[in-house]
Amino acid sequence: MLRREFAARLVAWQREHGRHRLPWQQTRDPYRVWLSEIMLQQTQVSTVLAYYERFLARFPDVVALADASLDEVLALWSGLGYYSRARNLHRCAQEVRDRHGGRFPPTAAGLAELPGIGRSTAAAVAAFCFGEKAAILDGNVKRVLGRVLAFEGDLSQARAERELWAHAEALLPDEGIDAYTQGLMDLGAGLCSVRSPTCLLCPVASLCRARALGQPERFPVKTRRIARGRRESWWLWIEHEREVCLVPRPARGVWAGLLSLPEFDSAEGLHAALDGWQVEAQPQPRVEHALTHFDWVLHPVKVRPLERPAWPHARWIPYARLSEVGLPAPLRRLLQG
Repeated sequence: MLRREFAARLVAWQREHGRHRLPWQQTRDPYRVWLSEIMLQQTQVSTVLAYYERFLARFPDVVALADASLDEVLALWSGLGYYSRARNLHRCAQEVRDRHGGRFPPTAAGLAELPGIGRSTAAAVAAFCFGEKAAILDGNVKRVLGRVLAFEGDLSQARAERELWAHAEALLPDEGIDAYTQGLMDLGAGLCSVRSPTCLLCPVASLCRARALGQPERFPVKTRRIARGRRESWWLWIEHEREVCLVPRPARGVWAGLLSLPEFDSAEGLHAALDGWQVEAQPQPRVEHALTHFDWVLHPVKVRPLERPAWPHARWIPYARLSEVGLPAPLRRLLQG
């Protein structure tokens, strides 16, 4: 009973009140749908729109993306955050080109074998592009289903997440999978918000067990929380003849693989590196940047040596060409400001 009624109401609501004009909704091209799904992970639609259009203008198909350099991809991604998505995007495009002849696999199972495509993203692409009956379970959908079912499992635990996946699959309708899938996304992104959900307008309110309990905001349950931290670092901004010294960040961690200024854990460490340079160190206004689990305070110190110094792994980039390389967003603002 719940399965049939839930799907019918959700599909009817989506067709009348859901989102229909987003650019990736006007196509069944798996490249474009996949690109939007990756960009939308942990990022709001309003932010993604401009990036999506720029990416398609530069990389109109998956082979064009695969043929590009990682520098080009990271440069266009700069500011969108969670840069592992961009690296996986590039790897995935190359695998589609090299192993699948430039065509995405037509099933969720095949899509999930590609780099950077998880189970939920694979299901979304399969449903929207190939009409496959496949369940999605991103953050918004976890909230919708967690509330409708008053699901008591702690989603910080793998076992509970597996159980919710089973519920998501059991609720799949026999037809209208694209409208159903989009409806789940739209409901989670709109009415069924994290705080103060708009239950009076919800098409499945009378089916929602969390609402019946009078506790919709208690669901979904997720007890494990990562404590927010604070980090402080010093940036060495070396400028010579309108070029800036940049170094690649480590392959793992924050801003992995992007170019950045040489970084130090202390002012003393930075000044020790300048020993014997005979240059004036010019402290710049500090940069404050909020990341998912910590706040980062960065102290840029600018120097202009008379001769270009040797620096390990340095790439000297003209200011006029900074748009061509991948930089962390706060650093791009600093250097181009």
